[in-house]
Amino acid sequence: MQRAVVLLSGGLDSTTAAAAAKKNGCELYALTADYNQRHRSEIESAKKVARFLDVRRHVILPVDLRLFGGSSLTSSLAVPKDIPVEKIGTQIPNTYVPARNTIFLSLALAFAETVEADTIIIGVSGVDYSGYPDCRPEFLNAFAALANLATKAGVERKAFSIEAPLISLGKKETLELGLSLGVDYSLTWTCYDPVPGGLSCGRCESCLLRLKAFSDLGISDPLRYDMWTPHNTVSGKPFLCE
Repeated sequence: MQRAVVLLSGGLDSTTAAAAAKKNGCELYALTADYNQRHRSEIESAKKVARFLDVRRHVILPVDLRLFGGSSLTSSLAVPKDIPVEKIGTQIPNTYVPARNTIFLSLALAFAETVEADTIIIGVSGVDYSGYPDCRPEFLNAFAALANLATKAGVERKAFSIEAPLISLGKKETLELGLSLGVDYSLTWTCYDPVPGGLSCGRCESCLLRLKAFSDLGISDPLRYDMWTPHNTVSGKPFLCE
């Protein structure tokens, strides 16, 4: 069975990518970076998803990016809210964490070399995302080249591959894929800035993209959202959420 290291954040995308790799016969080794992000919800979701997918090993690795700051996810900066969905991705928001995917892929590469995995799975999309530069195919191709130059395994044995099965999918198509694979999205977490009590805010870019995907499919999102925020509409079209 082919071994693969999957970067597992606990979100919709990384969970779907992991499920797709498992369906394709990969033995999964999951890596979750605990980078002292704004909240702990996604770490707990990653644990649940790892159990659901029956991964071979799940490593939660502390990497305190709050020491650097530079993002609303690793500092006291306010998370952008209520951005029109059609404008998401037209500029890089302050939720971008400097060099995050470069850091995470480097850690995944070290893990992969240790467990003799040839594949690293990352759940990024070049379609429905917030404009982050480290979600682009060009970046992933460049990192794959680096991985095979920078490691003993890359020099001595089969080359590493960086797989992004969602790279050409929008959020709706990603959700359709996950549902076809039997993913339980109640286990996942998406919100950048949950409200007191642990509910999703429904207003950050991540929530809005997720809610639109569920709405476009005409199904309810199993996550709970803050009832006092205008999360249930976008461009006049109601979202379906519980």
